Amino acid sequence: MQEPDSTLFPLDHLALRGDPNATALISRDRMLSYAELDQRVGALAALLHAKGLKAGDRVASWLPKTVEACLMPLAAVRAGLIHVPVNPALRKAQVEHILSDSGAALLLTSESRASLLNPSLCPVWEEQDAMAADPVNGYLAASSVDPQTLAAILYTSGSTGRPKGVMLSHANLWLGAVSVAHYLGISPHDRILGVLPLSFDYGQNQLFSSWYAGASVAPLDYLSARDVIKAVDRHGITTLAGVPPLWVQLLDASWPEDAAASLTRLTNSGGALTPTLIKKMRQSFPNARIFPMYGLTEAFRSTYLDPELVDAHPNAVGKAIPFAEVLIVRPDGSSCEAGEAGELVHAGPLVAQGYWLDEQRTAQRFKPAPAQSRYGGIAVWSGDKAVADADGLISFIGRDDEMIKSSGNRISPTEIEEAAERSGVVMESVAIGVPDDRLGQAILLVAVGKGDDPEPKLREWFRSELPAFMHPRDVIWRDELPRNPNGKLDRAGLRQEYAA
Repeated sequence: MQEPDSTLFPLDHLALRGDPNATALISRDRMLSYAELDQRVGALAALLHAKGLKAGDRVASWLPKTVEACLMPLAAVRAGLIHVPVNPALRKAQVEHILSDSGAALLLTSESRASLLNPSLCPVWEEQDAMAADPVNGYLAASSVDPQTLAAILYTSGSTGRPKGVMLSHANLWLGAVSVAHYLGISPHDRILGVLPLSFDYGQNQLFSSWYAGASVAPLDYLSARDVIKAVDRHGITTLAGVPPLWVQLLDASWPEDAAASLTRLTNSGGALTPTLIKKMRQSFPNARIFPMYGLTEAFRSTYLDPELVDAHPNAVGKAIPFAEVLIVRPDGSSCEAGEAGELVHAGPLVAQGYWLDEQRTAQRFKPAPAQSRYGGIAVWSGDKAVADADGLISFIGRDDEMIKSSGNRISPTEIEEAAERSGVVMESVAIGVPDDRLGQAILLVAVGKGDDPEPKLREWFRSELPAFMHPRDVIWRDELPRNPNGKLDRAGLRQEYAA
């Protein structure tokens, strides 16, 4: 495969990529051509600029997949700002942490969402006002900023503590769009359905890679698999990205023949596809090529598996994507041999700039690349274990840390435990991931309670404090939790006891 063009541009130039008359964005009630996309980006950027924000200020958005939410990643950077997308599923505590940690100077959201937050934390720009953006009254032309400039902060859970902000430059995001559009072979004739949150690198990239290729993208907020199927049928969707739990739902549903036949490309990340799932995908979508992928926010995307190899190597995550270098190394940094398990290290221009205002955690994860790296510089030492075969195909083994991966979400056990203890009915607890056919991992909370029958109160607390994907499926109540010889909670022992 020929290498893609590595020429860098500021991110907002994506609005200029397609045929001006072609459809760039398909929303619930309207379509925007590429010409209109650029006009709306420029108008929204002009409104942001008029608010007197300084270059480099952070502007957050907490919205479902409205037109304004889709425009903000480009409009913010065109105005010289740094975009902080917030997952619309998050609750008050998580949103306020992100706004405080990022030092957001402005939050774009709805009136109803704004009413849930501490009004002194961050000035609010109501979406209704942003919708009035009109290029006739103000328009900022495409920017000329250095592509190495910080463009976005994406918050992702860590194995300990609250979500941390991954710093991504224009170059990171631009080359990520180029890379994905290239290896997926996206063309101007494609229509991509965006079902994943725009606060995820995987979801946001669906906008960027579509616009780089001059294709059409249809962002969708859905409640059920049926909503996805209807959107595929209505818009003639050719490309659908998902995580394993969504594929389980979609494969259990009934598809109109024409809708299933329109899909020519299925992409997966956020967990492995099982051989059973792959077989069902083949049966349900006979015209579709399947692209399993692996990555992490700190290094964007890392690998993809050629669709021609999926049936013969169902457990592999493939080889490095364009602009990524993926090495498997021993503890001393030397390269592992074929068949030898080691740590996955990610190098190259897709590697992020570190964690926002967190030098300690940045130093733990972002370290000099191994000596044998062709890129050198700073690399992401993932903590993930993997092995490569004699042909260089990589298979994922597992994670060294304690992260829970459920429905494609990386979830911090500490965040769940802290929420449980704030409820007032839990003395201490440990959250672990346990195998689940639909979710990949389900959350199990092992806890010591206070008072009589604490579970109903705890469930109600979780419903008010945490998004649904962070709610424990089960709670096991114990009189005390085991500890290791150092007096710390024996998390490894509990995982061994319950997660086997």
